[in-house]
Amino acid sequence: MLDYKTVGLTHEDLKEFYKWMLLGRRIDERMWLLNRAGKLPFVISCQGQEATQIGTYFALKDEDVLAPYYRDLALVTARGITAEESMLAAFAKQGDTSSGGKQMPSHFSKKDLAILTQGSCVTTQVLHAVGASLSLKMDGKKAIALATLGEGSTSQGDFHEAMKFAGVHKLPYICIIENNKYAISVPSHLQYATDDLSSRAAGYGAFGEQVDGNDPIAVYEAVKRARERAVNGEGPTLIEALCSRLTPHSSDDDDNYRPSDEMKLEKENDCMIRFKEYLVENEVANDDWFNQIEDEIKQEINTATKNAEKAPYPLPEEALTHVYDQGGEKDA
Repeated sequence: MLDYKTVGLTHEDLKEFYKWMLLGRRIDERMWLLNRAGKLPFVISCQGQEATQIGTYFALKDEDVLAPYYRDLALVTARGITAEESMLAAFAKQGDTSSGGKQMPSHFSKKDLAILTQGSCVTTQVLHAVGASLSLKMDGKKAIALATLGEGSTSQGDFHEAMKFAGVHKLPYICIIENNKYAISVPSHLQYATDDLSSRAAGYGAFGEQVDGNDPIAVYEAVKRARERAVNGEGPTLIEALCSRLTPHSSDDDDNYRPSDEMKLEKENDCMIRFKEYLVENEVANDDWFNQIEDEIKQEINTATKNAEKAPYPLPEEALTHVYDQGGEKDA
């Protein structure tokens, strides 16, 4: 794991990294339990990818625009979507910030946090983010737009079109591939014929870099440098973060296609375990602190779950709200 001192991080910074990684993990685990209990219809997990997401978050600024993909629960939680708001979305209740309870879970969006509304079709978010980055450049703002996606989505035309456009126009854009080695059941060796997806960046006129996605410090450092290049007019960056997917693709997937020895290795390489060991080795935190954070997060999630379960469902007359233009005053 990268030395935190070389990138200017403090012990308090590292504790914040861990806290947000753990909150994302525990919300996700609670959702899986609720799904298995028959209370939630669908869950798609971030487990194993929290290090990439939290390292990314801490390298960004509030004015930066996010276009996340469906596994980015830890990222959007750190950005400001609360555990209760995520639970409201999962239960399809009023108060869901993305759709008021009328959309599938993990379609993250919240306007006042600059999290763009997400489409259901995979990879469309990269085009949305590139459009946002063009707007930021035209307005002369010192901000960037960031999109995330899985490695399977790099096989879609939208990905190539977005990267090409961003490179041609030197847009303040960062694209992060959270490579967890599987596009549902299709392994990476059947998706692309290279060991480094970030090497494709050269063909788009972008900067490319591959990082250890299980190391939040390495991701933080890579995204921070990418942001500096972007706001200085040096164009887009394509980052490939090598992650682990510790769950099936979704709660509806049976991942028996994955060899047991591979899953054993992935669990041993769990970013939560690695980062906790790193904090202990560097005397950043002790057992009392870890236990305190666990207790605080458990209470937060218990409250969020209870409130979401009790919350009302959307009213029938709200079915078309935010689907069509609500309109303003009619012309006289």
